[in-house]
Amino acid sequence: AGCEKEPSSYMWIYILLGNMLRGIGETPITPLGISYLDDFAKEEDVPVYVACLHTIAMLGPMLGFLLGSLCARLYVDIGFVDLGSITITPQDSRWVGAWWLGFLIGGVTSFLAAIPFCFLPKSLKKPEEATNDKTSYGLLENTPTHISFLSDFYTSLKKVLSNRMYFTFLCCSLLQFNSFIGFITYKPKYMEQQYGQSTSKSNFLIGLTSLPPVGLGIFLGGLIMKKYKMNIIVATKFAFIMSFLAYVSSLLHFFVGCENYMVAGMTVSYE
Repeated sequence: AGCEKEPSSYMWIYILLGNMLRGIGETPITPLGISYLDDFAKEEDVPVYVACLHTIAMLGPMLGFLLGSLCARLYVDIGFVDLGSITITPQDSRWVGAWWLGFLIGGVTSFLAAIPFCFLPKSLKKPEEATNDKTSYGLLENTPTHISFLSDFYTSLKKVLSNRMYFTFLCCSLLQFNSFIGFITYKPKYMEQQYGQSTSKSNFLIGLTSLPPVGLGIFLGGLIMKKYKMNIIVATKFAFIMSFLAYVSSLLHFFVGCENYMVAGMTVSYE
């Protein structure tokens, strides 16, 4: 009865704002980068370049998991307490790793990586030998700056979502990312609970085994599209077949696991 409620921390607001700013900074890279590649590269080379772009994007989470594994080995108050006085180890359930260190390292790295973008020209000049049937360059060059941007955006969005091919691809992408994010989010915790691994080792194994194959698959997909010069219909069939095989293979996860722990009163009787 004499206990007082501890004041809640507002640090989550800083993390929320930091992630919001990071998202704002990262958003233009993919759409504008792909548009730039589509306009200035040869048509048969675009799939390879886009595949390289996405493959590199997959290396980021892999390195992030490895960095998280390293930070999880360090005590949360590193630099503020005497590490010799800590009696628990990373294998202890009470251990809290230096989760905040990854944000600092990632923030500094993102800042340094953003510096070269400041030296890009204000407007992009399209080569004379380029074809005139591509319209994404016009979107980059003639971006409206007045209030009509909202109406133009609504018109463009309506036109894009009314495209059945794109809308189907969008729904498939949402399903893929939902399953992939759930897989990445809960698999480390599953490994900790079922296989008795530390948080550090779980993150290390996830980063080393899950993400590199995805990046390799994206790169190989770009090479295959370049070699066989697939049009949109053939590419759609190819994507469907590969996705179907991936989903069938994922079903094998249902047959992998460990037996439940013997806990008196829950999995076994008290006798």
